[in-house]
Amino acid sequence: MSAPPPEAPRDCPLCPRLVAYREANARAQPAWFNGAAPSFGDHEARLLVVGLAPGRTGANRTGRPFTGDYAGDLLYGTLKKLGLAEGEYRADPNDGFTLKGAMITNAVRCAPPENKPTPAEITTCRPFLAARIAALPKLRTVFALGSIAHESVLRAHGLKPGAAKFAHGAEAELPSGLQLVSSYHCSRYNTQTRRLTTEMFEAAMARAKALAFA
Repeated sequence: MSAPPPEAPRDCPLCPRLVAYREANARAQPAWFNGAAPSFGDHEARLLVVGLAPGRTGANRTGRPFTGDYAGDLLYGTLKKLGLAEGEYRADPNDGFTLKGAMITNAVRCAPPENKPTPAEITTCRPFLAARIAALPKLRTVFALGSIAHESVLRAHGLKPGAAKFAHGAEAELPSGLQLVSSYHCSRYNTQTRRLTTEMFEAAMARAKALAFA
């Protein structure tokens, strides 16, 4: 059996619940992307940002990770502030915004109901994450947003979650030699409750960048 590609097909059939949700969204909003959202960024990336999954009105609508939902404002703004992006982010995949030395992907490529993929769906999609990591020749650091992304990166390297406990700003070296830096997810909930401040997020990503470009 051949290894999976770094990107899931847009009409990926592997998770029945996610397929049903995608088809329901397509019926309700046929002009939306409604598919497995592809990774976005520089194929010479030294830093890979791993999110959880596309939001229904974010990447599921636009086809670009974190584009169109609240979390993208902080993520893309921070990438630009740190010199990892060019252009003006306008929450539109046609805004001309580009990443430099960085790429963004998700642990789960299709939008899940209520933004909550099941453990089985996370496991089913993990080979795409592993392939995405392996396909970046200059990759040095993975920046995981939230505990699910953190755990999925560990498992993609054959590690159990206990190998490196999740915490904001946690760091670990992966068996491949890559560095893993983790952060609370830049979701609206986390930022509105101040569990994650802009300063906290910028500091964690700055650390990930420093390791990636050391």
